[in-house]
Amino acid sequence: MAKSAKPSTPTWHRLAQPSDRLRAQWVRGDNRTHWVACGRTWDAVAISPISHGLDVLVAMRVGPRRGYPVLADQLRDQLYVLVPPATGQAAAGLPGVRVLGDGFQLLMPAGPHGSSAAYWVSPPRKSTPPLIRPDRLTHHLRTLARDPQEAATS
Repeated sequence: MAKSAKPSTPTWHRLAQPSDRLRAQWVRGDNRTHWVACGRTWDAVAISPISHGLDVLVAMRVGPRRGYPVLADQLRDQLYVLVPPATGQAAAGLPGVRVLGDGFQLLMPAGPHGSSAAYWVSPPRKSTPPLIRPDRLTHHLRTLARDPQEAATS
């Protein structure tokens, strides 16, 4: 009896591409979003363009199945990576990066579908989701800004 093939792990880049079904739900209005205050349980690091943020996550070798909360805004071409509160400033000032901490709000999906302005690339776990370490994120943002080839191997 032949062994069944192990299902492939989805990649960050593949997960960030909205499916036709998801786009149809957005068109029909089957979406809900709401504003959530930043800086309490997490900061958000906004990375533009989305592809740059995805490249950073790949370079960090953090898997999408771990439940790291990562959002995409297709309208603004931004990826939002959630980090522990009061730590996002480590990435401030880097090219293509904006930090949303205390005093900011982030548009988030209220349900599983969200909208083109806020949908989960990697939805958080039901329990306390793991957050990306800001020191690692900042390191890889800097490295990728200097040398895209180096970041892919570090």
